[in-house]
Amino acid sequence: MRKIGFDNDKYIKMQSEQIKKRIGEFGGKLYLEFGGKLFDDTHASRVLPGFQPDSKLRMLLELKDQAEIVIAVSAEALETSKRRGDSGITYDMEVLRLIDMFRSVGLYVGSVVITRNSGYMKAAENLADLLKRHEIPVYRHYFINGYPTNVQLIVSEEGFGKNDYIETTRPLVIVTAPGPGSGKLATCLSQLYHENKRGIQAGYAKFETFPVWNLPLKHPVNLAYEAATADLKDVNMIDPFHLEAYQKIAVNYNRDVESFPVLSAIFKKISGTVPYQSPTDMGVNMVGYCISDDDVCKEASKQEVIRRYYRTLMEQVDGSRNKAGELEIIENIMDQLDLQPEDRSVVNPAVELEKATGHPAAAIELHDGTIITGKTKEVFGCASAAIVNALKYLAGIDDRHELIPYHLMQPVQHLKTTYLGGRNPRLHIDEALIAIAMNAAEDENAAKALKALPELAGCEMHLTVIPTVIEMSTIRKLKINFTCEPKYSGSKLFRL
Repeated sequence: MRKIGFDNDKYIKMQSEQIKKRIGEFGGKLYLEFGGKLFDDTHASRVLPGFQPDSKLRMLLELKDQAEIVIAVSAEALETSKRRGDSGITYDMEVLRLIDMFRSVGLYVGSVVITRNSGYMKAAENLADLLKRHEIPVYRHYFINGYPTNVQLIVSEEGFGKNDYIETTRPLVIVTAPGPGSGKLATCLSQLYHENKRGIQAGYAKFETFPVWNLPLKHPVNLAYEAATADLKDVNMIDPFHLEAYQKIAVNYNRDVESFPVLSAIFKKISGTVPYQSPTDMGVNMVGYCISDDDVCKEASKQEVIRRYYRTLMEQVDGSRNKAGELEIIENIMDQLDLQPEDRSVVNPAVELEKATGHPAAAIELHDGTIITGKTKEVFGCASAAIVNALKYLAGIDDRHELIPYHLMQPVQHLKTTYLGGRNPRLHIDEALIAIAMNAAEDENAAKALKALPELAGCEMHLTVIPTVIEMSTIRKLKINFTCEPKYSGSKLFRL
């Protein structure tokens, strides 16, 4: 069984109470910045075992009649086709996915704001045109020289004053984004500036998960956050404003600390006073109070750092992301935690199997600690083989039993190589699972194997080669946490 280190029910109760209290502190309108992901917060669920990915959403639904959503996305991220690390989809597609998901649960999406515009940016224009065709309002915010330190310029007609004013209709405005670096805070501050010009009372608060303010600066949970945002070069730090105001140590991160003077200046324009003494004050974060087993969360966070290390290596090879210094940042974090890549339990079994067979291999660690391996075969790639072997183990099926008999496998291979132009007759994971599903009508073992599929969610997997795009997509859909060695199988440059 997976070890639990976080009390999710306690978290929902405490966080909900604090959010409602914060809303009550402002009599007009509240801009609530949501840090991290509203849906599918898989990072939090990995480093805080027991945290449910939909916890934030469940809290929001209690306020849905008062709330509207504004989605912020950076024009720079659109231009570089930046992708979410967990799903692999680009930020523009994630914006569309978020809109669909918010609407599906009854949350109102008011608009999308494209931030950090600087001249004509084709990808941003394409997204704006698409959204407008679907009658979704689109606003523009612009790159400001000297942000966030040049307060005089920022809080002026040449700074926030140049941004579009986002028309909103509800008292609670939730500002979220497809990923980090999207400009959520700047969007909120810009809106406060414009509301003030219009004589509208408005406030700001931040719903944040990481870093955890009341954990030590170098706690593995906080260091795992640094690893997750290495491409942004975020750095956790002691909040100097909090220390000065209360003589208490609190952990925040550099962008919030740097932006705090801007927030203070805007609040002074609104009411003549600043309601927050520090960036930590402006956040609502009860995570630290809900950790039920610190050792479990520490170990989970260390494993997340290693996963981030391998992901960065893979992205540098496949070209999906290659920010200068990103790998060095994660390597430094690994040094601080005294970690080696081999401390990930599935690495050595996969590597050793590849050495023994001379072909790509994979290993999966199940929730009971059992490690299942898969080697490249005539009919399966290593990932498919490992998953089929894992399903046999989970369902209590004899390893010698063929879940996909030849009379089902052969036509699929023939279709791939003869009619679809494929050169590799081996079954991808999705193809293998479909074949098992076809056989389930006649073979009770195949049916048992399919029923075991949900047990793969949250398991750990390592491959000795970079999986194909199709394989990667299926592994993510199965919610398996995978890593791989930074190399391809074979020498082909074009891969699917």
